[in-house]
Amino acid sequence: MPFSNSSELSPSFLLAGLPGLEGAHSWLATALCSAYVLAVLANGAVLLAVRAEPGLHAPMYFFLCMLAAIDLALASATVPRTLCLYWLGSRRIGFGACLTQMFLIHALSAAESTVLLAMAADRYVAICHPLRHAAVLGGRATAKVGLLALARGVLFFLPLPLLLLPLPFCGPRRLSHSFCLHQDVMNLACANTTPSVVYGLTAILLVMGLDAVLICLSYLLILRAVLRLAAWRERLKVFSTCVAHICVVLAFYVPLIGLSVVHRFGKDLAPLVHIIMGNVYILVPAVLNPIIYGVRTKQIQRTILSLIRVTD
Repeated sequence: MPFSNSSELSPSFLLAGLPGLEGAHSWLATALCSAYVLAVLANGAVLLAVRAEPGLHAPMYFFLCMLAAIDLALASATVPRTLCLYWLGSRRIGFGACLTQMFLIHALSAAESTVLLAMAADRYVAICHPLRHAAVLGGRATAKVGLLALARGVLFFLPLPLLLLPLPFCGPRRLSHSFCLHQDVMNLACANTTPSVVYGLTAILLVMGLDAVLICLSYLLILRAVLRLAAWRERLKVFSTCVAHICVVLAFYVPLIGLSVVHRFGKDLAPLVHIIMGNVYILVPAVLNPIIYGVRTKQIQRTILSLIRVTD
């Protein structure tokens, strides 16, 4: 039977565990908790390193701090609730809490995509127009990018929960992930969801889709400029400054595309696939981003090591 959100005092959804593998919940929770702790420590270390080292006060590292803050917020919006599911067996999540979590996931993902685009623009200006880099991407411009990233995420994805709010939903209201995503929640509605489908797809294309195209375009221009250099050694040296950002872009977009494909075409796949892809989408960027930049940037490594020695 469908229910109306206005008629039921506390409508709720059931988060997905591992059907048939309940005995493995504690092991999965331990793995998720370890990944979450690693993400918090690694991203926190990057934030402290950039704050403590004046030599890192440059647009690329400020953008890296934005990524770290977004990844921390995104992981914190999902992982603690998931741990309650696997450790405590608490599957039920209230309608309001579900919509809030859904909004945070999509808005923060849009903000991360915007920051990745800004980092690509930073690499393009630094390589193709180095003399204009300081003027184009100064401190104020970098701060404006951060505000624009948050505003873009909020404005584009706030309508998603608002479009779902008045809809009736069908029982038993079981989600296919251990957290709330727009398409997952929308599929449980017992009403016409065409406006929500159209708007959700439009928002994704205008934010993540457009950003991906512009990032690819920026690297085509960078590649053209690099190939104009005479020596191969000089080409490799210049392009190596982009390796970390390329890896971070792949760490974000590959899980995003994989999760979208699973939702669109994987209805017959095992529930475990949906759950794994969802957790990969949330945690992989948060864990890998600071590690990638920590490995590629010796200045970050030295600053973090010096902070550890001071603490000891």
